[in-house]
Parts: sequence; C-alpha cells; structure tokens
Amino acid sequence: MRQSELVTMTTTANVVVQSLTVADADAILDIYQQGMDTGHATFQEHAPSWNDWDQSHLQTPRLGAFVDTELAGWAALSPTSSRCVYAGVAEESVYVASKFAGMGIGLMLLQAIVAASEEEGIWTLTAGVFPENEASMKLHQKAGFKTLGRRERIGKMTFGPLADQWRDVISFERRSDDPKFG
Repeated sequence: MRQSELVTMTTTANVVVQSLTVADADAILDIYQQGMDTGHATFQEHAPSWNDWDQSHLQTPRLGAFVDTELAGWAALSPTSSRCVYAGVAEESVYVASKFAGMGIGLMLLQAIVAASEEEGIWTLTAGVFPENEASMKLHQKAGFKTLGRRERIGKMTFGPLADQWRDVISFERRSDDPKFG
C-alpha cells in the first residue's frame, strides 16, 4: 500500500484507512489515553505531549482509521534501536477508540501498517502486549505475529488498580516474507 493510497473497508460502518497528519494530534492522544486508562495497554499513565509522541514515532507510516471524519484508531511505528543494522526493525502500536472496539478496526490498522512498513523497508515488526489484554493478544496472532515469549515481571505499574504490581509482557514479532528482505 502506498502512503498516498486510501484503503476503504467496510465493517458495521464505512472505514477509511489513510495517513495521519498533525491535524489528527488531539484525537491520536485522546485514543492513546483511552488505552492507558484500561491499565492493560502500556506502563505509561498519561499521554505525552504531541511533540513527544511525534518525536518518538517514525514519520512514516502513521495510519488512522476514520469512520466518516472521526478518528476511530491509529497505528504507528517506533524505532527499536538507533544502530543502522536495525533500521528495518520497528515496534508497532495500534490503538482503537473505546467506542469503536470490536468492529475489526484494530486488525484493519495492523494489516495496513504491516503492508506500509514493508514499503518503507521495514522487514520486522515487534510488539509487547500485557497477557491480560486478550483482544490485543488475539489481534496479533490473527495478523500473523509469532509469540516469542514472556518477559516476566519486566516492569512495575505505577498507577491504577495494579499499581505497585510487577507485570509480564508477551513479546510478538512478524517477519516479512517478501524475498527482497532475505
């Protein structure tokens, strides 16, 4: 999928997946905070500033799923290392607004970011998921990610009902099967 292309798919509503712009910043951060509020999306308690979010994610691809004109979810990539040999490896994040949960938007976004990442020369995507986040676990498996293992007690929660508890994270990886990536 080229960044300039629009991908239209239908679930219970008309959904368009397209590149995000700075005009989507507030909605991106709002959806990110909704995920944080569940206590099962990240160790982070509060959404960062737009500048911090923007600086921590690759510039392309950044994709949003829009229902009419409303951002229903987003997918973006973060570098895993500054070393040049890892330039083709990125960590993906997919977040869906709570009001659009269960509509297939997460899978649509994950499949779109996989395709777009390969066009950007990225051959491996990684993800870390709390095992309690069953929807995200199933989403990654359905999208062809392999479970690499469990990182036990990798971090301690600092907020919410699980504050002061050590959390496990399941590591996922998806390697491109495109021959150009060897």
